[in-house]
Amino acid sequence: MNVCLLGSPRTGALFRLSTLRRAHALRRGLAALLLAAALPGGQAQLLTDPNRDWREADAPPPPALRTDGLVPFVVSVHSQLRFGVDPASVTLGPDGVIRYVIVAQSDSGTLNAWYEGLRCATAQVKTYAHWNPGPPGEWRMNANAAWRNLGGEFASRPAVALARGGFCDGATPNGRPADMLRALRQPKAFER
Repeated sequence: MNVCLLGSPRTGALFRLSTLRRAHALRRGLAALLLAAALPGGQAQLLTDPNRDWREADAPPPPALRTDGLVPFVVSVHSQLRFGVDPASVTLGPDGVIRYVIVAQSDSGTLNAWYEGLRCATAQVKTYAHWNPGPPGEWRMNANAAWRNLGGEFASRPAVALARGGFCDGATPNGRPADMLRALRQPKAFER
């Protein structure tokens, strides 16, 4: 951009120089962003994870499936399913991972459930197991369980709803499980 402010050649030169510096800084930032996107998941996380030494604790096995006493939450106003989280299943591990069981039911009575972990620090979710209604009904462990970004293509919309609904307070868990459940039960401004 060759613009001369107030007709002064000197001011115009300074303007051109500062514009050039901004353009170079923008290119460097863009290059760093592209590099981060090109790295495999674990390495890309090192660029954004505030705790690079973090290690996930062994996840306990999924608890017995319960469908009574679920804490309801809204995933989407357009969803045909009713969602609830089993309050007895909500735990906060020493690794900072919130683990829980989600149950989704249709009007016809069809039931789906999954056992997940939510990591607020990196906005990621991991599905450890899915409920197989059977017979006999049992949990099927996900042998390839991996952390996925909440905003990614394969994100769990119910996990996003839980994170926003009270499980996370920004990049940290929202206190103890009882605090998270209390926040989830509170009507939100958009639900009133």
